[in-house]
Amino acid sequence: MRKKRLEELRAILDLYAQKYNRPDFIEDDPISIPHRFLKKEDIEISAFWTATLAWGNRKSIMRSAGELCRIMGDSPHEFILSHQEKDRARFEHFVHRTFQYTDSLYFLDFLQYWYRHHESLEQAFTRDERGKRIQGMEAMLNQFHAHFFSRPEVPDRTRKHVSRPSGGSRCKRLLMFLRWMVRRDQQGVDFGIWNEIKPSELMLPLDVHVERTARRLGMLQRKTLDWEAVVELSEVCSQLRPDDPCLYDFALFGMSLESE
Repeated sequence: MRKKRLEELRAILDLYAQKYNRPDFIEDDPISIPHRFLKKEDIEISAFWTATLAWGNRKSIMRSAGELCRIMGDSPHEFILSHQEKDRARFEHFVHRTFQYTDSLYFLDFLQYWYRHHESLEQAFTRDERGKRIQGMEAMLNQFHAHFFSRPEVPDRTRKHVSRPSGGSRCKRLLMFLRWMVRRDQQGVDFGIWNEIKPSELMLPLDVHVERTARRLGMLQRKTLDWEAVVELSEVCSQLRPDDPCLYDFALFGMSLESE
C-alpha cells in the first residue's frame, strides 16, 4: 500500500479510534462484564468466558456472561479455585446458543486445574509445557489451544469453542480477549494487565463489522475469512501504528456501526 494511502487511512482511523476508545464505550459492550471486577484473576476468568460466548448480539452476550458470573457468586476466581464437583450442577441450565452444560463442565475443569498451578492465564499463551517462552501470536494461540485441551476426556463438542490458527480459524474471540488483557492506554477500556505479550504483537479480531469496514477502506482483499485474512488486515494496521495495531479495532468496529 502506497505511503499517501497509508497516511489517509491513519487520519481516518485515528479519528474514529478516538471517538470509540472511550469509557462510555464500555457500558454497551461485552467488555463491561470483566469491568465489574478489580481482582486480576476475576477479570481474566470473566473476560475469557465472556469472549468465548461472544457470538450473537451484544445484549445477549452480556446477559449470558452476567449470568455466568452470578452462578459463580460474582467471585469467579474464588469459585474456580474452591468449588467441588457437586457445585458444578448449578451450571446445568446455563445455555448460550451452542454453549451448553457439557462445555461448562470442561471449562470449569480446565480453569480449576490451571489456576491451582499457575497465577494467570497469560502463561497458557506464552509458555509451553516445559515453561519455554513462545514467540509470535500464531504460535501463542496454537499453544493456548494445546494447553486448554490437555485435560483428560475432552468432549468433542467443546473443541469448537476454542479455536486455533493451525485449523485456519480467525480466532476472533481469543484475539478479542487478548486485546482486552494486553492493550493499555489512558482511556480505560482495555485492561492492560498482562505484561509478557506486547500490544505490538496483537492481531485484530476479525468479525463481520470489522470486515465490512476494512473491505470498504481497501485494507482487506482476501475473500475467505480465515487466519490469512487476519494476518493481512493486521499487517496493514501494524504499518499504520506499529506499537498498537489493535487500537484500530475500535475504529473499524465503530465505523461499521455508523454505516448500519
